[in-house]
Amino acid sequence: MNSLPEKLETIIAAAGGEWGVVVEEINGDFYWEHNACQSFAAESIIKVPIMAAVFAAADKGRIRLDEAIVMKQTDQVGGSGVLQHLTPDTHYPIYDLITLMIIQSDNAATNMLIDLIGEDQVRLAMKELGMHDSCYSRKLMLYPADNPPNNTITAGDIARMLRQLAAGTFLSQHACRQMVEIMKKQQVRNALPARLLHIVEGASDPAAVWEMANKTGWDTGRQHDVGLLFAGGKTYSLTALSENALPDASLEAMAAIGYEVYRYAAS
Repeated sequence: MNSLPEKLETIIAAAGGEWGVVVEEINGDFYWEHNACQSFAAESIIKVPIMAAVFAAADKGRIRLDEAIVMKQTDQVGGSGVLQHLTPDTHYPIYDLITLMIIQSDNAATNMLIDLIGEDQVRLAMKELGMHDSCYSRKLMLYPADNPPNNTITAGDIARMLRQLAAGTFLSQHACRQMVEIMKKQQVRNALPARLLHIVEGASDPAAVWEMANKTGWDTGRQHDVGLLFAGGKTYSLTALSENALPDASLEAMAAIGYEVYRYAAS
């Protein structure tokens, strides 16, 4: 029987394109990486460290997560999310904006939060999360798309960030739990958790029950999904970044990665 690393290598090779992948058991022995230092356009994965930066601003007393801020018409950018379709000059709680940014990948919410805390706070949070090879340079849905250049991430940096969120070592246990709980409400489930969605419904064995706190990101030629898988009493971080592969092939590969790690965790 092939080992988990061999299965992961086979999945990636079959999908084609370029991949950055890290699978790590939090507080355990398993760690596997593939091109962990390769840089990828971040797409909406950058919204996870932005969330962390907003929580950090709240931790410093600069903002309160329950206070409301106004959405101006100029905030209503396109792409993902519902806020672009709602009434401008409406107030939304910061915590709700964070939730929309993560579970719907709402770009308007994202840019409002960046304006609220400042871009330097995002960069500082990324540094504190151990994301030394990644770069925040711009808000979302700005044109031209390459000026300023894209935000960038590496699989290794994302894995370091996820490790801190899982372990509760960024800001506080409470803040990390809040962020993970928001990610568990993710509405885009077509990648890492896709092949697991049927398991909970019929699961009678407690060892078969799973949860995933994840965040997706995509654009032409790129598909990413990253998150924490809770299964078999263990926690695994999964980071899968892909470029120059067919979208369906990338999504199928990520679903296979999530499934194989689940099987390994639950065995």
